[in-house]
Amino acid sequence: MTVAGFGFRREARLASLIDALERLHAHHGAVDRLAATRTMWPLVQELGLTRGIAVIPVADAALPTATTLTRSRHSLRARGTGSVAEAVALLAAGPGAQLLGPRLISADRLATAAVARGALRGESA
Repeated sequence: MTVAGFGFRREARLASLIDALERLHAHHGAVDRLAATRTMWPLVQELGLTRGIAVIPVADAALPTATTLTRSRHSLRARGTGSVAEAVALLAAGPGAQLLGPRLISADRLATAAVARGALRGESA
């Protein structure tokens, strides 16, 4: 199962997330699920509805528990993780999940997205 995790700035709009998802698709292929933290849920849920893809919620407090490829100083300071998108993808994909690469950034630089592959929480691989 592949999961696309998202991180974005407050000013991001749906178009930013669509661009980030399309960049992921070009590099890694289609994803099975989208994922977002509870605080970022509404915009990613809107993306999921427009694309017909279910969205997995991830607790904001869990972000620091994920080991990310990217080490953004801003993200570390603000959210306790090197990349929100990478952490969300890993956490949503479940134990043992692996990132398919570092996060990708939307053209407007307002959103990031990353893909992890693994067994979803509560499902076997």
